[in-house]
Amino acid sequence: MARRSDSSEDRRSEARERALGLLYEAESKSISPQAVLDAQILDPDELTATLLAGVAEDQPAIDGLISEHSKGWTLQRMPAVDRAILRLAICELQRRPETPTAVVIDEAVELAKRFSTDDSGKFVNGMLSAIARKVRSSS
Repeated sequence: MARRSDSSEDRRSEARERALGLLYEAESKSISPQAVLDAQILDPDELTATLLAGVAEDQPAIDGLISEHSKGWTLQRMPAVDRAILRLAICELQRRPETPTAVVIDEAVELAKRFSTDDSGKFVNGMLSAIARKVRSSS
């Protein structure tokens, strides 16, 4: 008998993708992620809302981690999609310790491959691998 895909994991992947779109929208409109979340007609799923709220609360610290680990790249020089993916994944690394580090990184890399530049998957993978060692040093 063939195994079906884990629909709960599919929903989490969709939630991350939705959160990415909303983070990108917030940056494009120069408004907070929370403002974009509040403007939604339909309430987003719990994971999307949690990740957006986390990025909104922690963005200065998250951006500090990105800047600290990006050798030769300023935050402003990175593609906007990459910034949003990194912010989202770092938030998840910090706020959802029950999600394995490899899952967070793999999901972020897949988003980068789908929605950003040809080199973004490698860039996101390298950045998050280094940042994960710092923010999840006890795991």
